[in-house]
Amino acid sequence: MARLSLTKASLTKQKQQLKTFEDVLPSLDLKRRQISAERAKAREKLAQTQQKLEELESAIAKDLPMLSNDLINLKGLVKVTGVDFVQENVMGTWLPKVNQLQIEVDNYALLSKPFWVDRLVQLLRVALEANIEQQVGQQRVKLLNQAERVITQRFNLFDKVLIPQTKANIKKIQIYLADAERAGVVNSKLAKRKKEKQPG
Repeated sequence: MARLSLTKASLTKQKQQLKTFEDVLPSLDLKRRQISAERAKAREKLAQTQQKLEELESAIAKDLPMLSNDLINLKGLVKVTGVDFVQENVMGTWLPKVNQLQIEVDNYALLSKPFWVDRLVQLLRVALEANIEQQVGQQRVKLLNQAERVITQRFNLFDKVLIPQTKANIKKIQIYLADAERAGVVNSKLAKRKKEKQPG
């Protein structure tokens, strides 16, 4: 760290720095609170998606116990054929978002499959969508956690390090300059007295 210069110019510079730091602090705090709110929303949405998946699992188990029949081939019945992601800018953090999801249902002959396959196809479509939503939701929460950690570190740097250090520097310079001014006054008085005592 550079040695602190105890001059009036340095005092002015330190005061300007303090003003800049104090101007930046509220915007960092606002951004931190907004990211925290976005993260809470993302967590809530992820929890809802996870609950939806659990409910789907229960619905499949309850409505379609006949799935345990291995004789009916259900492989490749429903599959994701394409996912189009976009990047969404949330408070300077780029987050993934599903723009479009393509799910393909295999052409199955209605008469060659049991009646309940239609219900299974419906539930599988919803489950695949929820699964993709869950993966994207987890990624969004992870990225927002990182963003919040970075902005909190920046806020703490300004709030707990830079601002107190600059205030301490200003105080140190002010004390030094005041002492130097007093010493100058005392020296000039002593010099004046000395001059007066000298025989002219």
